[in-house]
Amino acid sequence: MKLLVATRSTGKQRELQRLFAGSGIEVTFPDDLGIPQSPEEDLLEWSDSFEANARHKAEYFARKSQYPTVADDSGLEVLALGGAPGVRSKRFSGLDGPPDEVDEANNDELLRRLAGAPPERRSAHYQCVLVYLARPDAPPRSFEGTCTGRILDRRDGGKGFGYDPLFYSDDLQQSFGRASAGEKDAVSHRGRAFRALKEYLEQSLPS
Repeated sequence: MKLLVATRSTGKQRELQRLFAGSGIEVTFPDDLGIPQSPEEDLLEWSDSFEANARHKAEYFARKSQYPTVADDSGLEVLALGGAPGVRSKRFSGLDGPPDEVDEANNDELLRRLAGAPPERRSAHYQCVLVYLARPDAPPRSFEGTCTGRILDRRDGGKGFGYDPLFYSDDLQQSFGRASAGEKDAVSHRGRAFRALKEYLEQSLPS
């Protein structure tokens, strides 16, 4: 089975290639199928809900590709910020540019807003919602994953991407910025959501 994962994030692509390795499910991405990046894609994440944003992306790329398609929307929700950055996690700083520069700016903005916040107000969780479409006109199926932790007052480690150097995982008792790829995959919000999807798809594959 070939599955289009509707993301252009190289960090997410690496995670998903690891997760689906040896599963009988071949993951592919928009660039692999020659789907050109369009300004229209930037308008797909306009909702205040992770699930709605994921559904918009899944519907768009399923129509473009005619492949079974899954899209995710995920983000970091921080207690002291009333759940922000949430669905705006990718655009928290307002910077538009190369992914590494955007990640740096987003982390700087998070540290700025949490300056002086006590430890009990720095609790946070990552949330991921997937929407899967077996075909463009199929009813959507949703899968979710969450992981809990807290936001550090400085970066710790250089692994991962996004807010990983600032997110201290309750499960791992270390930052995602220090975790190995396997350690992070085992407990991350995206790992949990995609494992649920993977189990669902494997049950439908021919034996």
